[in-house]
Amino acid sequence: MRPPTSLAGAHADSIDAVVAFLSIVQVIVCVALVVLVLLHSGKGGGVSDIFGGAATQAGAGSTVVESNLNKITLIVALVFTFNTLILGLIWT
Repeated sequence: MRPPTSLAGAHADSIDAVVAFLSIVQVIVCVALVVLVLLHSGKGGGVSDIFGGAATQAGAGSTVVESNLNKITLIVALVFTFNTLILGLIWT
């Protein structure tokens, strides 16, 4: 077999750089997703009670905060999903 040409080596290096970047993004998005899910209030409250407790639930703005938290969590979950799919396609 012939040794790979410099063009093939450059292509492999760029793929490695993309995989490294996407892996770093995956770790950051994963941690962000865990934090966002923990911030949601469940049936008996949640970690979100630490930051406001009953005072924020009694206020009229609590539904806006929960709605925004839901939207942000959905966006981060979609980024996590697509990043996982892209990493899976690159590695195969």
